[in-house]
Amino acid sequence: MIFLGYIFSIFIGISLGLMGGGGSILTVPVLVYLFNINPVLATTYSLFIVGMGSMFGVYAYLKQKLVNLGAVLNFGVPSVIAIFITRKFLLPHIPSVIFTVEGFAITRELFLMLLFSVLMIGASYSMIRKRKTDLSLSGKPKPATMAFQGVIVGFLTGIVGVGGGFLIIPSLNILGKLSMKEAIGTSLAIIVLNSLVGFAGSLGHFTPDWAFLLSVTAVAVTGIFIGTQLSKKIEGTKLKPAFGWFILCMGIYIIAKETLLK
Repeated sequence: MIFLGYIFSIFIGISLGLMGGGGSILTVPVLVYLFNINPVLATTYSLFIVGMGSMFGVYAYLKQKLVNLGAVLNFGVPSVIAIFITRKFLLPHIPSVIFTVEGFAITRELFLMLLFSVLMIGASYSMIRKRKTDLSLSGKPKPATMAFQGVIVGFLTGIVGVGGGFLIIPSLNILGKLSMKEAIGTSLAIIVLNSLVGFAGSLGHFTPDWAFLLSVTAVAVTGIFIGTQLSKKIEGTKLKPAFGWFILCMGIYIIAKETLLK
């Protein structure tokens, strides 16, 4: 299972390098089911892996001037504040047993995995559906609405440990009026900020296994370099629907495993 975990870690990086996002949604399930990491700790480890991986991924977009610093401020700053507050003050105070329904306990770990699976299903929809037009071509940017979206993404990132690219990219495209390529590059920059600030906000509550964490991160970064090279030959948008169906199946599997199969 550990060997499979490292194999899937490569695909996390390939997805980030090839499509500019999506890989982070795999990180928590890989850590929980293949590396046998506690779900709460997995959300924290995921933030570091995704943040460091995205840092390497965003470099190529910076060279092409496809990172909009104004959008990073409008969306990223509120998002960073929300994620820091969530990781530092909210998540540590979620009770170990949230409530019980007819003898079935909804634990903190179960709640996180179910919430994560719902986000996976939502992410799969955004990947599967086809967009006929680039929605950045009309209208004016909406900074206030972007800031509000940033707070929502920051909260979700803080709770479940995902980068949130599947939410950030449409927001930047529709509300920020950025082209899809610029939205992807800007999204990666925001993911770096969100993830690493979120990880830093959790450091006082646990001691990381740095050897394990750095080894998985290194494998994911290797995948990013592979994905970046593949992106020169394969259009990531063509692979997105197939990846979306895979994410949908995984989301349904997590719900079944955490409820029906226990």
